[in-house]
Amino acid sequence: MVASADDCQEPRFVVDCQIVAPHVSRPIGHFFASILTLVFFVPASEPSGAVPISALLSLLRPFFRRHRSRLILGFAALVAVDILQLITPRIIKYGIDALTTGTSQDYLTSLAWLLLALAIFSAALRFCWRYMIVGFSRILEHGIRCRIFEHLLKMDAPFFERRTTGDLMAHCTNDLAAIQLACGIGLVSATDAVVLSGVAICFMLYIHPQLTLVALTPMPFLIIGTKYLSGKLHRRFTSVQEIFSEMTEFSRAAIVSIRLLKAHTMETTHSLRFEALGRKYVRGNLKVATIHGLMFPLATMVGSLGMLLILWYGGRLALENVITLGDFVAFITYLYLLIWPMMAIGWVASLVQRGLTSLGRIHSLLTVRPFLPELADDGLTPPGREIVLRHLDFSYPEAKAAALNDISLTFYPGLYGIIGRTGSGKSTLLKLLVRLYPVADGALLFDGRDANSLPTAAIQRAIAYVGQEAVLFSNSIAANIALGKETASREEIIAVAKAAAVHDDILSLAEGYETRIGERGARLSGGQKQRVALARALLCDRPILIIDDGLSAVDVDTEERILLALADHFRDRIVLLVSNRLKTLAAAREIIVLDQGRIVARGDHRTMMRQSHLYQAMVAKQLPDKRAEHAI
Repeated sequence: MVASADDCQEPRFVVDCQIVAPHVSRPIGHFFASILTLVFFVPASEPSGAVPISALLSLLRPFFRRHRSRLILGFAALVAVDILQLITPRIIKYGIDALTTGTSQDYLTSLAWLLLALAIFSAALRFCWRYMIVGFSRILEHGIRCRIFEHLLKMDAPFFERRTTGDLMAHCTNDLAAIQLACGIGLVSATDAVVLSGVAICFMLYIHPQLTLVALTPMPFLIIGTKYLSGKLHRRFTSVQEIFSEMTEFSRAAIVSIRLLKAHTMETTHSLRFEALGRKYVRGNLKVATIHGLMFPLATMVGSLGMLLILWYGGRLALENVITLGDFVAFITYLYLLIWPMMAIGWVASLVQRGLTSLGRIHSLLTVRPFLPELADDGLTPPGREIVLRHLDFSYPEAKAAALNDISLTFYPGLYGIIGRTGSGKSTLLKLLVRLYPVADGALLFDGRDANSLPTAAIQRAIAYVGQEAVLFSNSIAANIALGKETASREEIIAVAKAAAVHDDILSLAEGYETRIGERGARLSGGQKQRVALARALLCDRPILIIDDGLSAVDVDTEERILLALADHFRDRIVLLVSNRLKTLAAAREIIVLDQGRIVARGDHRTMMRQSHLYQAMVAKQLPDKRAEHAI
């Protein structure tokens, strides 16, 4: 039984995974839970034993509630189709009995027209339930995908340090596909199995109770076999999903680093490693296919045994006129109708186990909360006139040594330089200011307010950030510059490009500002990428500008020209510039020297030349002239 439907467009929305559906939706949720626990032998808790099924189903209830009218109509059409299927053998019975008694041709013709009408009506109802129920499963898939994406956008840096991109992509592909199948065609097949088997058995009991008991004798073998195989299926499918995540991450990393791999002639090595992962994935899928391969023959064997018993025992009843020939044919037809539910039990058990496994993985993702406080953004003017750090300490998760120790600083509008050896804590300090990591209460204040009492979005809305690595997207240069201000005019884009000294470089390209730069800005040089990123930050026009060594690929003269052109722009903003080019920082209001996570010196250039031996050593290396102080 195969059904498909186009993805339905649904507005983006966020639902709380702890929400409880009101009474109007609970029958659907309870029905689904009953199908899981009673029909497909899923244990009362999630197979891993960690998450109850009720918690997993709470992710689905909001969608069932939202589209309950669609589902009611779809399931009504589905049940109607099943009832029409079950009526058909009765009509056939009457026809056969009529043939044996010599009824008129008109009666048989009327029965034929009735069968044709039922077939046409069934076809219309089949289209209805496919469109409604399978279409709902696509809406569900879309909604959960949007929720995952919104959740990922809200997570902080520690989360992405623990999760690989391949694993997150697997959640949005394989896991969602498994849930969509379970909640679409799986739910349809489950309903079919319950309705068809239940009503068919009732008709069979009506014809002859003893014959029904004989025909259903092999059923316990199917129940026991399905229960055993379903448990194995969950474990094997979980392993397959993990291997898929690993393979996705490996291929992603290889494609992103393709230039490096070619430069080191690693193509063959990586091809062999990817092939090994592929073989591992195939072996895992073959183990899953082994379970599937056992479920279907098991159901078919049970149905065939039932048919054998009917021919043996039911045939004798028909010959002895205990039942009519029409009843005997109708009974066989009902058993054929039971074979599909028998097969569906194994197949849907497989779909449900896959769906529950994937739902558990997505549940574990959505229940992770960022370390940063989750406060609603009030949309007020973002802070940006003063930044205060009070005895700030910070350690990365699982790090043995602290990255920052007892940092106390105050920043007002003006240019500040931050320097230090590699690993001294410069970038870490700026990441804390951008609120990528949590800090202790009272350690970081914006405009006199504790950062932990302010919405993270409000703080980040006040900061324009240029990182060490310029992050660009596979789009036009104009679109990359306007990323933070999509409504910017072309004049505004050109103005900031000129300020970042990249305007002439852009015009030298064939399509100018409309040039598509490829993934991660592949068509631009390192210096051009950094200047485009700077232009993007300038266009945001925010009260705080942070440049974390964001001009390292630009030559000294160009960097100096950029900073000189931006001198007026910096005057009324807090500008934090990490750079080890001391000539560039000579005009800074204050220079902070970090070493092993501590502030070892601070002051303007002349003060630092008198008081800081580390600063003097750095100046001496860059400007060996004895009059380095005056040269700068």
